[in-house]
Amino acid sequence: MKKLLFVLPIIFLLSCNKQEDNYYMPAEWEKQDAVWLGWQADSTLGFYPVVTEMIKTLTPNVTVKIAFDSDSLMQTAKSYLKRNQIDTSNIKFYVMPGDRYWIRDHGAAFLVNSKGKLGVADFGWNHYGLPQFLKEQYNNNQDSISKYLNKRLPSMTKTGTVDSLMAVAEGAKIYKTTVVTEGGNIEVNGKGTLIVCESAMKNRNPDLTKEFMEREFKKVLGLSKVIWLKQGLAEDPNGFYRRIAGNYVGGGVQHSDEFVRFANENTILLAWIDESEKDLNPINKMNYQRLTENYQTLKNATDQDGKPFKIVKVPMPDVIPKKIMASKNYTSKVSYDIPANRFYISEAPKVGDTLLRVPASSYLNYLVTNGLVLISSYVKEGSSKEKEVRVRKIFEAQFPKRKIVFINAMPQNWDGGGIHCSTQQQPSKK
Repeated sequence: MKKLLFVLPIIFLLSCNKQEDNYYMPAEWEKQDAVWLGWQADSTLGFYPVVTEMIKTLTPNVTVKIAFDSDSLMQTAKSYLKRNQIDTSNIKFYVMPGDRYWIRDHGAAFLVNSKGKLGVADFGWNHYGLPQFLKEQYNNNQDSISKYLNKRLPSMTKTGTVDSLMAVAEGAKIYKTTVVTEGGNIEVNGKGTLIVCESAMKNRNPDLTKEFMEREFKKVLGLSKVIWLKQGLAEDPNGFYRRIAGNYVGGGVQHSDEFVRFANENTILLAWIDESEKDLNPINKMNYQRLTENYQTLKNATDQDGKPFKIVKVPMPDVIPKKIMASKNYTSKVSYDIPANRFYISEAPKVGDTLLRVPASSYLNYLVTNGLVLISSYVKEGSSKEKEVRVRKIFEAQFPKRKIVFINAMPQNWDGGGIHCSTQQQPSKK
């Protein structure tokens, strides 16, 4: 068993504000040295069984690195893994104060260059647009906004340093930018093209122009082309929690990795609602409209070399709402009920109201790593088996040299994320 413990200071000696040495962000399907996971106390979320299955699947193919906010949490995790018969010989453990579960978002966006060196793009972090959420939730009441923001500021600041701590642990050069984004909204083809969800970027950076953000993306990620898609999935709204349509509610962050992914440098997978399903419920109807618009944008787009893309439509899993109640407060028990005061004032239900909560479910929140593709399964949740068979065939065709492994990650979906959000790949140095 390898025992590796880092308690890292906040060091910015390697930081640099100008991209140089030809660093760029490689595609996810390129060779990887490791896959990072986050970990957090999990009394009611139910993440651990899913994480255990992911680790068992990953470790024969790639080194797993796990970050922890504290040493005590790390020791608790080691005991849990041991009890669940996890072979930790291919796992490395790190203490990185400020770490949360969703390491894709706050963790390092790794870069490489032709000299065999590793870099990290260090984006700003504001906890998924928390300032903007509070502004809308409290209807611009500055006292309420400041009170809640100041309460969250220390932990938010610590989390914003985790990507730098990862960079220091790996001896990577840091390229900083003031633009705020999360790793789940960075989808690259490794040749110079990025796809990004515009609604998420505007939410995180309300005072920045698209032109400025695009220049920063190109600078720190080594890009030449940025494709903007206006909106993501309806069940992945900006904010926790939102009224999506009628009594349908949910929480999310509008990330590109929920609805659009590169399968190779010239092929794009796009989440899709068939016309025969668009009127089954309000969520499908909204997604049909949004995804159709995204399809048209991608159809008219070109890559960094001016070539058109091949677009493959991937069915969305069936909408699986859960009937819940707008509660007064959170409980210590496992519950899907949402406190009424967690909504925007303009969208808030009354305590006791019945709501239909939907998870951020998607087949596109998958992870590609050495010899594997990890993808969510929804058959046990009641989604169409025939649809999932079609999805498997699509992935087998797009990733022919990799084993396709389906994992039920619904606990993560209910919390607004999935398999891809739970992981962060570290590319091999070239």
